[in-house]
Amino acid sequence: MDAVDRKIRAEVQRDGRLTITELAKRVQLSVSPCHRRLRALERDGTIQGYRAIVDPVALGLTFEALLFVTMRQEDRETLLSFEKAVSEVPSVLLAQRLFGDPDYLLRIVTTDLAAYQELEDDVLSALPGVQRLNSTLVMKRVVDDRPMPT
Repeated sequence: MDAVDRKIRAEVQRDGRLTITELAKRVQLSVSPCHRRLRALERDGTIQGYRAIVDPVALGLTFEALLFVTMRQEDRETLLSFEKAVSEVPSVLLAQRLFGDPDYLLRIVTTDLAAYQELEDDVLSALPGVQRLNSTLVMKRVVDDRPMPT
């Protein structure tokens, strides 16, 4: 990846709805080479897709928690079962497996504390292999959905 590819990647991260003409102008290329480079970045997986960023408050999702999960056992089957199950919970925006204790970090959004409590009690605590859940509430997002550095 050269400097021009990095510029293309940076511009597309800032605004995925740029026309190819506008993108080419911003990275100082003609349209055809810019289009070829963009498609190459998509084909090789550097650019994995495009999406809209939706305001959770507009959807009534005003409560956010980080949930640390400690597993009862860490055999392959249990971990795969947990990961499959947690990926099917719509309120889980992010799930990361960690080194050490705890085993997982989940970022969760709900409408309010009562909805979160119900989700934790009825769904999350029943996920395969879960031993312990430890929540912390998000007071404020300081850095959120930052583009990858160039």
